[in-house]
Amino acid sequence: MYDAVVVGGGPAGSYAAYKLAGMGHDVIVLDKKEKLGEPVCCTGIISKECVDSFAIDNSVILNQVSNIKLFSSTGNLIRFSRQNTQACIVDRGALDKMLAERAQNEGAKYVLNSPVSDMKIENNGVKVKINRQEEELIVEARVVVVAAGFGARLISGLGLGKINDFIMGAQATVETVGIDETEVYFSQERAPGFFAWLVPISPATALVGLALHSSTSFYMRKLLASLLEEGKIASDKIKPCYRAIPLSPLSRTYGQRLVVVGDSAGQVKPTTGGGVYFGLLCADIAASNLHRALESGDLSAKSLSGYEREWKKLIGRELKICYYARKFYERLSDKQIDRIFNIIKSRDLEEVLFKDNDLPFDWHGEIILKLLGYKMLSGAIKAMKIPFRIRRD
Repeated sequence: MYDAVVVGGGPAGSYAAYKLAGMGHDVIVLDKKEKLGEPVCCTGIISKECVDSFAIDNSVILNQVSNIKLFSSTGNLIRFSRQNTQACIVDRGALDKMLAERAQNEGAKYVLNSPVSDMKIENNGVKVKINRQEEELIVEARVVVVAAGFGARLISGLGLGKINDFIMGAQATVETVGIDETEVYFSQERAPGFFAWLVPISPATALVGLALHSSTSFYMRKLLASLLEEGKIASDKIKPCYRAIPLSPLSRTYGQRLVVVGDSAGQVKPTTGGGVYFGLLCADIAASNLHRALESGDLSAKSLSGYEREWKKLIGRELKICYYARKFYERLSDKQIDRIFNIIKSRDLEEVLFKDNDLPFDWHGEIILKLLGYKMLSGAIKAMKIPFRIRRD
């Protein structure tokens, strides 16, 4: 029997495995992919803070970002610019492989091409059923870490609730024409309720995508066609990939002999859909709590509840603020979005906000609260008669 079985070999799962194996535990990771490092439908934008905190290798970084152009539907432009690198665009497949190799170097065992079909949590352990080469096998462990991504069927039978608010992201790699800075498009016509992006990863290629609650394929084709017409991409004959992204966390992320991390737990920024950094932070917390529980032999839900308390203390308030901001943005018209752009530019708030080195790339809640502190902007929001109230405690 293993000490821990990790279901899912993405960043959160592999980091939890790495930490647990490094603390002397016998760990096995199960993943449905056929090999490590397969392409992942993810833009891969992570902060410099994330790169430094988790020692991300330069070899997986495709590009660095210090400037971002934000466009409204009318072409109104706000340019986010800092002297130092604020974010890095990583090859997500290569990142997954790098983190998995770190876990393996600490002794974690990986079993690939092994989708999990069932899981039973019993008083004396966990039994995970996998389908491997047309054969059903049972993996037994003392605890299980579910890190299988959003929408994993395993979650529904665990009594942890259900994430009902999610979006579907679409993305493709395109050949670009003269694009050297990341561009983000805030337009309800182009990407209703969310935004679209064009992110350079080399001098001649970029990732283009968007995320929506519905009709994602239709709007993705429309986006590609418009970027082609604007002369920003060389062709719109591209086949996108698609991925569901949660906008809120599970009601509960722990149970007897069980923790849930990463996208599976809904530990994702509602403002951008980014989950790598928060997933890694929560995986670190999960591993520390599991280590204590494994050492003491108390693997009850009560014992593992500390995991949820700790991750919510770290990012819970951030998720709430950003979720409220997301719901507010979904109700804005293009005219209202353009008005907000004009207010930010007319009052030089872009200079104050985006060149303030105390405002970190990942923690959007601080930016949102700072924006709301400006009377002209908060007054305009009130005039729009769209409720937006955030508790600051």
